[in-house]
Amino acid sequence: MTSPTLRRATPDDLDGLVDLLLDVVETGGASVGFLSPLSRERAARFWRGALEAGARGERVVLVALDADARLVGTVQLVLDLPDNQPHRADVAKMQVHSRARQRGLGAALLAAIEEEARAAGRSVLVLDTVTGSPAERLYARHGWQRVGVIPDYAQWPDGRPCDSTFFYKRLPSPAPSRR
Repeated sequence: MTSPTLRRATPDDLDGLVDLLLDVVETGGASVGFLSPLSRERAARFWRGALEAGARGERVVLVALDADARLVGTVQLVLDLPDNQPHRADVAKMQVHSRARQRGLGAALLAAIEEEARAAGRSVLVLDTVTGSPAERLYARHGWQRVGVIPDYAQWPDGRPCDSTFFYKRLPSPAPSRR
């Protein structure tokens, strides 16, 4: 896979985001907050809400496009947190299409969302993922610190419980300018 194009999502990405979510849940069986069967209508409602939150500045939604301009990945940065957490953000809903896996796209999305967090002035990021998943290994390889596991925290799309591993990452502060 050539280097993907990474950018902020727009309303024009809705169909591609819906297709991606359906692939991840229905084909890949990923635990990303949805049970099977996932309807196209339900997926579109989720993405419309995420895109609207992005337009309000409450979150950042990034998309990855392949060389044919097909949407093959996404990740979100949740910025709308309580008043006492202005330094923190949640990384959420990282998804890679089944046809684009094992090509470094997850790492590229992770690096891009960390950069978005730095630009938003966030210094602590948190996330959770299915224990034992490829995503868990990805986060550990990229400097995320494992906090622990909560048994039966979420469910697979078929309703079976799954454990979740929680991670955090401190982002380096920008170097002070010399005047």
